[in-house]
Amino acid sequence: MTKQVALITGAYKGIGLEIGRQLGRLGFIVLLGARNKNKSETAALLLQEENIEAHGVELDVTNSVHIEAVAKRIEAEYGKLDVLVNNAGVYTDHLENYLDAIRASFEVNLFGPQALTEALLPWIKASPAGRIVNQSSILGSLGTLLSNPMYGERSAPAYTTSKAAMNAWTVQLSISLRDTMIKVNACHPGWVKTDMGGSSAPMEISEGAESAVWLATLPPDGPTGGFFHKRDQLPW
Repeated sequence: MTKQVALITGAYKGIGLEIGRQLGRLGFIVLLGARNKNKSETAALLLQEENIEAHGVELDVTNSVHIEAVAKRIEAEYGKLDVLVNNAGVYTDHLENYLDAIRASFEVNLFGPQALTEALLPWIKASPAGRIVNQSSILGSLGTLLSNPMYGERSAPAYTTSKAAMNAWTVQLSISLRDTMIKVNACHPGWVKTDMGGSSAPMEISEGAESAVWLATLPPDGPTGGFFHKRDQLPW
């Protein structure tokens, strides 16, 4: 397998689909993960119409059966994984029960990506230069919350703490892989016109995908263990 292979979670629409589109235009084989198999395959057909080699993957990151199946498929069909974009995420702060919101947020925003990454790590290591990109948020930046009232006063404890935890895990994972060619980074896509961001957001979806695509295609001398928006480093 000479072509590069990328798996993007939460990729049947929005930023995830656009990340797949932009990587596909760069020549990647893109695997579009979604909890619903039909939605993932419909998204893949959309990119195939743009002459992108795309395939739908049934993948709920909280489902161990789905994770195992994806790992086996990558092993059997490609023997490596060059890029993993942990894009799937949820916003649960609308739930009335605070602890339920925290638990639900961590299941998808942290524990799921951790389990998936662990399962796929042998195939990422098989790549000449594996890249792991964790889709975070500026709301997970503790330094920003303390210094910028616009973010700090927003009441989203479940989402904020899960993304801060993802950032901490990003650092730890980068340290554990520092003797390999793998680079691990987190990114903030910006305030984007998605279902979560709303129609009044200032950024288009295509622009919101740019940070993850840049980190997915870093050269050998690129950064690892960082948190970025576009190419600007953000505070932890």
